[in-house]
Amino acid sequence: MAKIFVTGAAGFIGSHTTDCLLGKGHAVVGVDNLRTGNKGNLTGALRSSAFVLHVKDITEPGVLAALVAEGRPDAIIHLAALVSVPESIANPALNFSLNVEASQLVAEAAREHGVKRVVFASSAAIYGDAAEQPIRESAEKRPVSPYGAAKLASEDLLLGHGACYGFTVRCQRYFNVFGPRQDPSSPYSGVISIFARSYRAGQPVTMFGDGRQTRDFIAVRDVARANVLAATGPGLASGVANICTGRATSLLDLAGIFAAAYPGVASPVHRPARSGDILHSLGDPAAAVAALGFTACTGVAEGLAELISGPAVSVHT
Repeated sequence: MAKIFVTGAAGFIGSHTTDCLLGKGHAVVGVDNLRTGNKGNLTGALRSSAFVLHVKDITEPGVLAALVAEGRPDAIIHLAALVSVPESIANPALNFSLNVEASQLVAEAAREHGVKRVVFASSAAIYGDAAEQPIRESAEKRPVSPYGAAKLASEDLLLGHGACYGFTVRCQRYFNVFGPRQDPSSPYSGVISIFARSYRAGQPVTMFGDGRQTRDFIAVRDVARANVLAATGPGLASGVANICTGRATSLLDLAGIFAAAYPGVASPVHRPARSGDILHSLGDPAAAVAALGFTACTGVAEGLAELISGPAVSVHT
């Protein structure tokens, strides 16, 4: 079994990825500064002797290099980031630091300490408002936010390091991830977790725009499995892949599913569309199937049914 280093281990995707790795018998060294991560997400992982968590900031000088030198992992899954499009617009300098500069530190740590593989949490935001749907990896990259631009720059940075210094880089272009542990109290949380909180509270949801914008929603359990395949699958070459389902769902569709479960809640309230928001985003999953053997298994309706019938969504503390 492998030893995997996970940055952002206490986050939404990071904690699920950590759980999946441990479930497959791998050892995990996690690091998180808890800026947006939640140690409570790792309750199960912290009971495992195969998991160690460091509460540290990888952007502080020397921190990441020292942890990688000590741990000597087989792979790094780099999930730590500023994950907010609105915050990247409001604070582009912070976006650059937490996204681009952090990726540079990961690339250097891998180079200096002989890490054989890096898995990077990229995003469909690099495509912007793509002219053709579904979006293939070869589509023109037209990010419309500092967040998307930083993810694209980080891809190039990591892939360039990997090609030059001989380690494999897999860039995972996540589409719209949803599921348990997603923080609905955050202003940049996923729309599904925000809808879930509002409907549970009996409050109408707010839609920015007419609600006809569409997304490719993918369950976090599937994303975690894709990360594990990218980090541990034998014989993988460097490359990029959309991590998506290939199925489009509109915000109005989502509201309809929730409304059926909560018939007493008022209809959605519409507000003007937000700067940097993308109208349509549907991924082509073929590259992930070919390169990783990955296919998403959980549909939106199934995932929403679990959220609706399950315990209330927890918030960050």
